[in-house]
Amino acid sequence: MLGIACGGDAELSSEILERVRKRMVEEQIATRGVADPAVLEAMLDVERHRFVPPDMVRYAYSDQPLPIGEGQTISQPYIVALMTELLSVEPGDTVLEIGTGSGYQAAVLAQIVAHVYSIEIVEPLGLQAQSRLHELGFDNVTVRIGDGYRGWPEHADFDGIIVTAAPPRVPAPLLEQLSVGGKMVIPVGDAFQELQVITRVDTGYQVQKNIPVRFVPMVGEVEREDR
Repeated sequence: MLGIACGGDAELSSEILERVRKRMVEEQIATRGVADPAVLEAMLDVERHRFVPPDMVRYAYSDQPLPIGEGQTISQPYIVALMTELLSVEPGDTVLEIGTGSGYQAAVLAQIVAHVYSIEIVEPLGLQAQSRLHELGFDNVTVRIGDGYRGWPEHADFDGIIVTAAPPRVPAPLLEQLSVGGKMVIPVGDAFQELQVITRVDTGYQVQKNIPVRFVPMVGEVEREDR
């Protein structure tokens, strides 16, 4: 699990954290089939311990989601890597993220693409992520506080859209903001969720179902639409 045993989080040196981060990438991610060199490099470069609460630092590179406050979590590292690889983005691309959370997924994407636009509905988390990303030098991430159901049309079309909370069905406004050839990676479902990859093609959308997952539910307008 790569939890770090020590007397206190203050004792965790940058060398120890770098070592366990490398083990995380090798043992939790690469061995499970994530092979895109850009994704593996991003997972190695982005310091996950910067995106968790102080009392969670020793568990930052463990194979599990972690609480970040406000009833939300930072996703398991493998899931972050898998979703990033499934998005199939390249340098120069623009990505929309729904659900900033801690900012970790946005930071990983920012290592690969030209710009990430990220929307967070929980204001305290969004403000913390915005400040954290700025302090860490991720100047190609723009965070907005609000409901992500309708996306960010002012910056559409997007080469990729990644959703880190599960709606019962895929929001139509997000589909409309995907460029032709672009992909959306999104967990879909209620009690049972599955990760879907939706590719926009000239004739519509192609859906590929991936693995079962467990994400926090999407809230806001999607709840009213589902009634």
